[in-house]
Amino acid sequence: MGVMPLPVDTGEPPPPTRRAVVARRVALGAVVLALLAGGAWAGGRAYRARHTPAATPAGPGAARGPDTTNDSLARAPAGVRVKVQVVNATRVRGLARRATQALRDRGYDVVEVGTTAQLRDTSLVLDRSGHPEWARRMGRALGGAHVESRPDSSLYLDLTVLVGSAWRPPAEPFYP
Repeated sequence: MGVMPLPVDTGEPPPPTRRAVVARRVALGAVVLALLAGGAWAGGRAYRARHTPAATPAGPGAARGPDTTNDSLARAPAGVRVKVQVVNATRVRGLARRATQALRDRGYDVVEVGTTAQLRDTSLVLDRSGHPEWARRMGRALGGAHVESRPDSSLYLDLTVLVGSAWRPPAEPFYP
């Protein structure tokens, strides 16, 4: 009869069994799925919060906050196509694009985007088609931009917006 060698204790744990490896992978997958589901839930919740109209004030004397995103007087008139030109009058790259997104979210039809070398601090809305109410709405949508009437029938536009460096774009929504 042969002598069987005794196991030597090297201080290292024995290698994991196949079952233990599979159990660890399943647990890791469940954690990853839970994190993804939580992120999707939070993202959907943030999206709904941003795109759901706010409740109306409690009474006729109730004050509104400075946020004009859901203000009906900052939106384009219902059933009317208001053609807009957006011009970046700053050195900040992409500001006209951000203004375009904000105005389109409020129902304006931005048909042209550009840049000018004439820099401005404040934003200016130019009424091109003789609709001062539309220009006032646009000024309100931009957070109180100055409004002027400069009719120009050679342009196929209703409004021109010169975006100044004082204008702060709204936060961009996250679409997962």
